[in-house]
Amino acid sequence: MHIRALEWTDRFQRYLTTERQVSPHTASAYRLELMALVAFCDGELIEDWSAVLVSHIRTFAARSHAGGLSPQSIQRRLSAVRTFMKFLIREGVIGANVAELVQAPRSTRRLPSVLDIDQMKRLIEIPADEVYGIRDRAIMELLYSSGLRLIELVRLDRTDLDFADRTVRVLGKGNVTRIVPVGSLAIEALKRWRGTRGKLARPDQPALFVGRGGRRLNRRAVQMRVAYWARRQGIPVRVYPHLFRHSCATHVLESSGDIRAVQDLLGHASISTTAIYTSLDSQHLIKVYQNTHPRAHRKSQP
Repeated sequence: MHIRALEWTDRFQRYLTTERQVSPHTASAYRLELMALVAFCDGELIEDWSAVLVSHIRTFAARSHAGGLSPQSIQRRLSAVRTFMKFLIREGVIGANVAELVQAPRSTRRLPSVLDIDQMKRLIEIPADEVYGIRDRAIMELLYSSGLRLIELVRLDRTDLDFADRTVRVLGKGNVTRIVPVGSLAIEALKRWRGTRGKLARPDQPALFVGRGGRRLNRRAVQMRVAYWARRQGIPVRVYPHLFRHSCATHVLESSGDIRAVQDLLGHASISTTAIYTSLDSQHLIKVYQNTHPRAHRKSQP
């Protein structure tokens, strides 16, 4: 593409980081998708964004699919292109968002994995007789109790916890803050961590969870510790931090049937995102029925 057209991708990156205040990871993901579009435009000899047509975006999506991208990945790619074109419209570069008319191929929605209540209990109730065990127990209790995302957990400061109200203030997607309840067992684990935290944390460190060197614990460290405890506690499936969130939502929905409450707990902007857990709830009901109802199975012939 023409050099002046390419300048708009750099301006878009600045817009994402300064005005939208997206995370570096998200900004990098947008850039990768736009570079794929730029490469496509170069192959089609398109020099300016105003020359991009609906047919070009359809071909771009089709070639992405033919190249092995999953429908979900193509949807993310098209979403990035739509957002970029909205930015170009705002800046007066183009007049219409041609990407809005193009949809990714449909795919079967894969349901998230969950642990059952007994597995979760076995995972969380680890030996907490030293500082790292106490910290990790508090981390896993909080992840399961409040359905936090991993990034939300590692962002927490000590001041975000309100032990009196049993709540935690969470900075979620889009820098939206929500107040989330914390269960009594998680409160107990967090109080114990609060009494031990000084053995690791630097005096001026605001982070709730810290690691070696007294600095804020990062996402990779939490992932590794969760996987470590899953192996040690004999959990027979792959365990990762987001699994606590899925399990929390599923168990609360199974018990309450209140999808709006689960939406608020998880901080979903759209209830359609939360609705996937109703599918999990239905699957659980079917499984229980098939295993317990006296007439769910045909008796074998004598």
